[in-house]
Amino acid sequence: MTKILSLLTCFALSCFAASGAELFTKCASCHGKDGKNKAISGKVLAGQKATELTKKLTGYKKGTFGGAKKGMMTGVAKPLSDGDIKALSTYISKLK
Repeated sequence: MTKILSLLTCFALSCFAASGAELFTKCASCHGKDGKNKAISGKVLAGQKATELTKKLTGYKKGTFGGAKKGMMTGVAKPLSDGDIKALSTYISKLK
């Protein structure tokens, strides 16, 4: 029964998560539409692995990761659900 509830919860969360492309529109203002702008952010996102991006975004959300832009990124990441972080990380990892 517990496994069924866990699966249903995961399924429900994934249904309500926004698409990675949709979420990335907020990121694009600093990181560029292609994820390669580092003039404002100092970091190129394109080409990073989804697992690394997930780790970083989760760290920003919890306030346990980041450097000079930690405050700004924590504010951006805090409202993201786990499903949003996964979708966003997957989308960014496919930018080349």
